[in-house]
Amino acid sequence: MASPGFTDVFAALVAVINAKFPEVAELLLKRVVLQLKRAYKRNDKPQLLAAVKFIAHLVNQQVAEEIIALELVTVLLENPTDDSVEVAVGFVTECGAMLQDVTPKGLHGIFERFRGILHEGEIDKRVQYLIEGLFAIRKAKFQGHPAVRPELDLVEEKYSHDISIDDEINPETSLDVFKPDPDFLENEKKYEVLKKELLDETETNLVNLRRTIYLTIMSSVDFEEAGHKLLKIKLEPGQEMELCIMLLECCSQERTYLRYYGLLGQRFYALPWHVLAYIRLTEEDTTSSSRIFIKILFQELSEHLGIRLLNERLQDPTMQESLESIFPKDNPKNTRFAINFFTSIGLGGITENLREYLKNMPRLIMQQQKQVAESESSSGSDSSGSESDSSTSSSSSSSSSSDESDREKRKRRRRS
Repeated sequence: MASPGFTDVFAALVAVINAKFPEVAELLLKRVVLQLKRAYKRNDKPQLLAAVKFIAHLVNQQVAEEIIALELVTVLLENPTDDSVEVAVGFVTECGAMLQDVTPKGLHGIFERFRGILHEGEIDKRVQYLIEGLFAIRKAKFQGHPAVRPELDLVEEKYSHDISIDDEINPETSLDVFKPDPDFLENEKKYEVLKKELLDETETNLVNLRRTIYLTIMSSVDFEEAGHKLLKIKLEPGQEMELCIMLLECCSQERTYLRYYGLLGQRFYALPWHVLAYIRLTEEDTTSSSRIFIKILFQELSEHLGIRLLNERLQDPTMQESLESIFPKDNPKNTRFAINFFTSIGLGGITENLREYLKNMPRLIMQQQKQVAESESSSGSDSSGSESDSSTSSSSSSSSSSDESDREKRKRRRRS
């Protein structure tokens, strides 16, 4: 009621709920009718317009029978005033397309009543123009005022409630008070099943989605066509992972690796070169299967880029930190293992820098050892100097103490 612009959206939501919980939709319809009656008696035009528009869209969604629409227009036009006729015009504008399909005779009677009001000429000119505009809309077969927008036609199973304006309606206000459910856990399980059905989270929809993805991948001529078609598939939030899973499953079903799947995956997400930092090429950290994976990976890169361009990429200064684990320099054994591995798979050309490093490694080790020895000798000389200073100070203190003892002995002899 507070957002009349979204009335059709709320009515579509009620239609979805009505398919699984018709009691809730019926209670909502009853309370809207009661609110309409209350606004009509109080001459509350804004509230009446909101309630009338909501009922019109509930009729469009077939939550309410069309009889309530005919009754409502009859009540509004029984004693026509400027406000009541204006409300009736707005109501027929909203649900006229539905009434034209369901009850054309009833809609014809409504327009005959509007024509009679025009001939009487007792209403304001502005309202008369509104009626003439309504006749123009009818003549155009309610173009621009569809009963239900295509994006809001969400329910196939319709269930309409037969409620009349003249009926005594029980608002069931007792339902507004919370009462603990003795079978809470059991009812929650039932609700979860219905919730998945309402949100289309059933296995049937998932299987249909996977079938669509599979057929799209298999029927495409090349990876560009497949990527274009897959991007057009409407995925619900959280279903993006299904596309990745199906791509991997299709690739794993092939007897040999097809570059088609790699190029298709690249269309969705191209991995950066820095991902190579996760590969540590040493004898201890790799197995036969992982070494085969690294072999195929670099052979594919060499075939696609060429050995010269691949070597340039691997020598990029910004890549060195990420390539330390593939071209290790921490241990001569690991360095030699990496060189032998790439040489054995026919890519020895990318290990030139590593060979140069291994060749100069003894000299580097000697320089490091020399630096360590120099640092140790300098620290040793500092410690020896401090020891000599302490020895001289101790000797001087001992000599001074011996001189004092000699003086005391001389004094004693003189006294004696």
